[in-house]
Parts: sequence; structure tokens; C-alpha cells
Amino acid sequence: MRTEPDAPTAAPAPVPSPLPAPPLPAADDDPDLPGWRRAPVGREGLRSDALLAAGLFCGALLSMVLWRVAGLYEEPAPAWLSVLALAAQTGALAARRRWPSAVLAVVTVAFVVHVEVRVPETLFANIALFCALYTVGAWEPDRRRALWARGVVIVGMFGWLTAKILMTTNDPEALPDLSRAGAFSPLVAYLVIQLLTNVLYFAGAFWFGERQWASARERARTELRTRQLERERRRVAQQAVAIERLRLARELHDAVAHHVSMMGVQAAAARTLLDADPARARASLEQVEESAREAIGELQGILGTLRDESSNGDGEAGAVGSLGVEALPDLVASARDAGLGATFQVVGDPVRLPPLLSLNLYRIAQEALTNTRKHAGQRAHADVRLRYLDDAVELEVADDGAGRSVATPPARTPGTGLGLIGIRERVAADGGTLEARPRSRGGFLVRARIPLEKGSRA
Repeated sequence: MRTEPDAPTAAPAPVPSPLPAPPLPAADDDPDLPGWRRAPVGREGLRSDALLAAGLFCGALLSMVLWRVAGLYEEPAPAWLSVLALAAQTGALAARRRWPSAVLAVVTVAFVVHVEVRVPETLFANIALFCALYTVGAWEPDRRRALWARGVVIVGMFGWLTAKILMTTNDPEALPDLSRAGAFSPLVAYLVIQLLTNVLYFAGAFWFGERQWASARERARTELRTRQLERERRRVAQQAVAIERLRLARELHDAVAHHVSMMGVQAAAARTLLDADPARARASLEQVEESAREAIGELQGILGTLRDESSNGDGEAGAVGSLGVEALPDLVASARDAGLGATFQVVGDPVRLPPLLSLNLYRIAQEALTNTRKHAGQRAHADVRLRYLDDAVELEVADDGAGRSVATPPARTPGTGLGLIGIRERVAADGGTLEARPRSRGGFLVRARIPLEKGSRA
């Protein structure tokens, strides 16, 4: 941010270069801490400052030539001295954001020399001093040093200005015609203009610098809060995945318990028929073997998950192992009873699915219908299709998004509350692929494809 104030007729005054202070310890990222500082200026910022300094120097040279032609001073400073003074004032700004206080000291001293030796240029000299004052307020990390540096410069400049005005008032040839009188004498008007110009000049540089520092601190505070929220969001997502894995582990327990109970029944039947009907007994033992193989496969599918011993919190009656693709028609009917237009269709020849896979497909359909109710509204229409392919089973839930403006919470199709996170976990546990995306003609599509082993067909 740069402001080009009207150049004061009588210039403000210099301050001795402050002693270099010891480096401040690195502050925390939290902008609310007292030691917070802005991020160091990078290469792009240094390049911008160098271009600014070069531009101001070129403008100052042009202004000096024009003022020499216009005859600002009867006896101006030599050209070489004028160029050196302008180079010192504008060139120091190339490092203004790296060493703000030191640059202010250099520019202030050069400004005083500029005025005292009568360099015929006023506009760009005042812009350079304004820029240096502003930069200390906007970039100096030590706020106490920033306050003292600007305070000393401003007080010194006003003292120098007062001295220059007193010297000017004692030199009648340097003043305009003061013989006229009125409500304001020409001398009083001249002094008020000088005072007002310099007050606005220095107050503007001070205020804009402070505002820029406060704005940078607020941006840093916002960025910090954003990073904290992002970390919290990731933590919540990880917790959601962990919760869903615990739910899967509990459901796995129920499915395996179903297998074990069936194995017990089949083994008892085989023992009973072993003497009377060996063929049937052999068939029962084969069923025990098949059940054991399926149970081991399901255990390996979710290896490493932890089992949550707590009771099922979603209010459903009965063991979750009793749910599966056979219950999908009832699920769709419940959605229709709750006001959602829904249809169910089975494509292909049904095959016997492993209990855990069947349960996961049911949960995926349940969560997808819940999302339809939440995001598409009750007036939307959902199509549920269960496809039996040669080497896979595919579940597709697609809605048309027609009721997106209606946001009624689900009534009779409660989901796990984890949305697509839970669906992805279930599909990944079964080694399948998930496609979840908006449809080109409106609505949303969820398609889960789970591969089947070659021996799965009944």
C-alpha cells in the first residue's frame, strides 16, 4: 500500500540511525503471542522492492530535471550531489522490508541532506520518506522499536520544520507579500498550511503502517485457525474411519458366529447320519468345510480391526448378522413409507453371497438412501439395483436430485452417520471398487462393485 501525499513545502527532520538491536527469538505461529512476527519477505518481495526503488529513482531524476528547468532554486545543488542524494533516498527502499528501521534512518538522513543542499526535487523525496515510515509500521517485527523509530523521526522532523519556519519568517525575501490583512494574515495562512500538510503526511504514514501490520496479523490468525480446523477435520475423519472399522468388526463377529453355529448344526447332523447314511453325512461335512472356509475368508478380509463390545447404538432390533441383500426390498419399502420415491430391481441370476458381503451391501444401500433423503430431499426418486454379474456383484443407488430444496432428516432409514467414509471402508474391506459422483443429468450415483470368487455361484 502506497500513498502519495502532497509534498510539504517545508520539510520534516532527521533522526540518528538507531543502534542495531539483538535479534528477537523466534516466536510461535500463534499471532496472539506478543513475540509474533510476519513471515520474512521472499525473493519475489525483494524483487518488487528493488523495482519500486528503481522506479522512484528514475521518477526523481526526471522530476529534478524538470524542477531545474522551472527554476525551483536560484542556486541548486550540483548535479552529482543531487543524484547521490536521490539515489540514497530511493535506493535504500530496495531493502525496506528486510531492515525497516535502518532504511528509515538512511532515508531520513538523506532527506535532510536533500533539503539542506537545495536539491531541486520535492515530490519523490517525500514519497520515499512516506514509504520508509509506512514500512516500519507494517514490517518491523519489534513493535517497541517500530514505535520509537517513527516517534523519534516524526518529533525530530517537526522540530526541524519549526526551526525552518522560524528562519523563513525572519527572512522577508523568502516570504510572499504579507502586507495584506484580514481574518487570516498571509503569514498565519502560510504557517497553518505547513502545519496541516505535515500533520496529515506523518499521521497518514503512521496510520497506514499500523493498519497493514494489524491486517497481516489478522490474516495470520485466520490462517492459523484454518490449519487448526483442517487438522481437526482430519482427526474427525480418522476417528470416523476407526468407528466404522469397529462397527465392521462387530458385524464380522456376528457373521462368524452365524457360521460357527451352522457348523455346529451340520457337524451334529453328520455325526447322527454317519452310520445310517454316510453319503448325507459326507455332504454335511462338506458344508462344514465350506462354512469354515468362508468364515476364515471373512476374518482375513478385515484383519487388524478391533471389536467394539458395546451394544448397537442405532436402535435396530436383532443381530446385524441377520441383515443382508434379502432384506433390501424391506429397506426400499421403508424408504417409500417415509416419503421417498424408491424402486428396487434385481438384475441377473442371484447367487449365494458370503454373509459379511451381503451385510455390507445392505449397509451401503442403507447409507446411500439416507444420503438421498438428506441431500436430495423427499421429492427425489431413487433407484436401487442389485446386479449379479459373472464375476462380481454390483449395487447401484441413483437419485435424480429433484427434491434438493427439501431438507427433511431421515425418518425410517437411519444410516451409520459416516456417509461415504463408511461406504468406502465397507467396499475396501471386500476388495471392491466404489464410484460415487454427481450425475450429468442431475442427482447422485453410488455404485459399489464387489468381485466374487469363481465358486460362489449356487
